[in-house]
Amino acid sequence: MPLSEDEQRILQQIEKNFYDSDPAFAREVSTKTLYRHAGRNVKWAAVGFVAGLVLLVLTFTQSLPIATLGFAISLACAIVGERNLRKMGKAGLQSVTQRTGNLGEVLGSRSRKLKERFKREE
Repeated sequence: MPLSEDEQRILQQIEKNFYDSDPAFAREVSTKTLYRHAGRNVKWAAVGFVAGLVLLVLTFTQSLPIATLGFAISLACAIVGERNLRKMGKAGLQSVTQRTGNLGEVLGSRSRKLKERFKREE
C-alpha cells in the first residue's frame, strides 16, 4: 500500500533530521546491510575452517589433543558459515556476487574453456 503525500513528506523530514543530526552514523547505516555482515562472517568462517584443517593435518601425528582442537575449530567455523549462508539466502548471495560480478558466469565460462581444452579428439 503506497504512502500518502502527507506520510511521504513526514518520512522525508524524519530522514533529513536523521542525516542532519549524525551524518557519520547515517552514512554507516546506509552502507551496511545484513547481507554484507553475513558475507563477512562467511569469509572469516572459511578462513577459520582452513586454519583449523591445517592445524589438524599438521599436528595429527605429533599431538592428538592439538589435532582435536583443530578439528573443533574447523567444525565450529563450518557451523558458523552455514548459519550465515542461511541468513543470506539466495537473495543475499545474488547481491554479494553482483557486486563483484556474476560468479556463476565466471565459473561457467571457465569450466567450458577447460572442457574445450581437454576434449578428446575422436
